[in-house]
Amino acid sequence: MFFKSKTKSVLGLDISSSAVKLIELSKSGKNYKVDSYAAEGLPSNAVNEKSISDIDAVGEAIRRAVKRSGAKTTDVAVAIAGDAVITKIIQLDGNLPDRELEERVLMQADQYIPFPMEEVRYDFEVIGASERDPDLVDVELVASRIENVEARTQAVKSAGLNPKIVDIEEFALSNACDLLRYQMPNNGVEKTVAVIDFGATTSTFAVFSDNRVIYSRDFNFGGYQLTEDIMNTYGLSYEEAGKAKKLGGLPSNYEPEVLDPFMDDMTQQVNRALQYYLASSPDREQPQQLIICGGCANITGVDLVVKSKINTNVVIGNPIGNMTLSSRAKSQKIENDATALLIACGLALRSFDHA
Repeated sequence: MFFKSKTKSVLGLDISSSAVKLIELSKSGKNYKVDSYAAEGLPSNAVNEKSISDIDAVGEAIRRAVKRSGAKTTDVAVAIAGDAVITKIIQLDGNLPDRELEERVLMQADQYIPFPMEEVRYDFEVIGASERDPDLVDVELVASRIENVEARTQAVKSAGLNPKIVDIEEFALSNACDLLRYQMPNNGVEKTVAVIDFGATTSTFAVFSDNRVIYSRDFNFGGYQLTEDIMNTYGLSYEEAGKAKKLGGLPSNYEPEVLDPFMDDMTQQVNRALQYYLASSPDREQPQQLIICGGCANITGVDLVVKSKINTNVVIGNPIGNMTLSSRAKSQKIENDATALLIACGLALRSFDHA
């Protein structure tokens, strides 16, 4: 299911710890249009650290999202979190016929996958000629335990949809960053740009060099921490705190006592992720720009706070900023959620593979 090539358009479905987000894109020339969109909140603990623990609750949220969005497409692309996936680049003889290539991949996969092969789903894609040896090709091997794949496919099926593609969040993020190029210096060409995507409980820090991912790392931090701080400070339920965080109406001490410390912590997380990247190789250089995405990017002034602590330009990412929006998408207030749509957009872009 990984790397499934295009047959017809697919819905990009991002299943996070706090919500499901569903988006459908169409394309005319080089221009994209959002045909339909909806997001539905999830009960707490339906998804724990991106692992689905309540398939029925997730399936029901997907069903509601489809109904609200008005989407007609039933094929879906979903993604598995990076820490549940093994990826490996291997080199094989470039002249092998397809069947023999597949057999060689399976033989090598056994060396790199620390589980019995009958317990995993795997796929591969030939990337191209190897830099090490022109007679070899680089092949990207991807594998995940069956339960990681099946939890997502079962949730999609329970909503009456067809799980056409199971992707990896890192790949979806990489795809979606093409949609951020208009915000990058020189459209990202010959530039190093960092993108940080804040989720509910887990966030991803990725660095692109000349629009190609050269580094990616997930870390445990996200918007749920702010929700939890609001719950504890004001004695609110999870639902009440989430609503107050989005709509406002909290007491006057909210900013100095709750929001400001959270933003300080958030900035430290960004700085730490940046330091990990710089330390990962002796030739690493400070990115020329940092793009902040995810729910936390909606906090007013967060770009200025982060910029004051790190030595680089900071902007708020908007993957749909160059797209036309249908009236259905506008009615779902997609503009308010735009910063949190990287994964969903990256998955929806699979509609145009090999187009």
